[in-house]
Amino acid sequence: MGDFEIKPEFAVKDETALRALFPDTHELAVKKVLGALDPHACDFIGRSPFLCLGTQDLDGRADVSPRGDHAGFVRILDRNTLAIPDRPGNNRLDSLSNIVTNPSVGLLFIIPGYDDTLRVNGRATIVNDPELLESMSVNGRAPKIAIVVKVRETFLHCAKAFRRSHLWDPEHHQNRSDMPSLVKMILDQTTGAPDDEDEMRKLDEGLEEDYRKSLY
Repeated sequence: MGDFEIKPEFAVKDETALRALFPDTHELAVKKVLGALDPHACDFIGRSPFLCLGTQDLDGRADVSPRGDHAGFVRILDRNTLAIPDRPGNNRLDSLSNIVTNPSVGLLFIIPGYDDTLRVNGRATIVNDPELLESMSVNGRAPKIAIVVKVRETFLHCAKAFRRSHLWDPEHHQNRSDMPSLVKMILDQTTGAPDDEDEMRKLDEGLEEDYRKSLY
């Protein structure tokens, strides 16, 4: 497969040219954007066990990180402020490093079984306030830091993407065994995975054991 090249004459390079390709925005789609969290947004966040966190560094290199916990793990501190606990991970700190240099973030809240989502955009700060962190403890373990987001805008997003993808439809769920395990894929991409099946199985079991020990 050769390298794909964009033909310059088909590159959309400004917003005027972009909007010329689409009908006008529906009036309700414009009005639905709020500057603070209303009761419906608060209820949605309180039911959500999963979100995607979008960040960028100063050079504009983007990153999206999944964040998951028990439903309602994101604390609503006031109508304009959220707090996201940072649970143990791989310590790459991609999102956190980006926030330190560029505080603009985008959040997408997801509830299992719901086709609609909630979007929140704002500015984030990394904090290690002991009182706040202790309030987000699980199994006696407080997070090391929290991501506090000052909300600039929030709005509900329609169901089209989830309907198209059939995300929650069991008939469209794929068998995880159709692809190699996570450990094998990462080893294939880096140092090379062992050919011995027993050795590979032990590595997979080691990852599962690490999950059990280090979720919090």
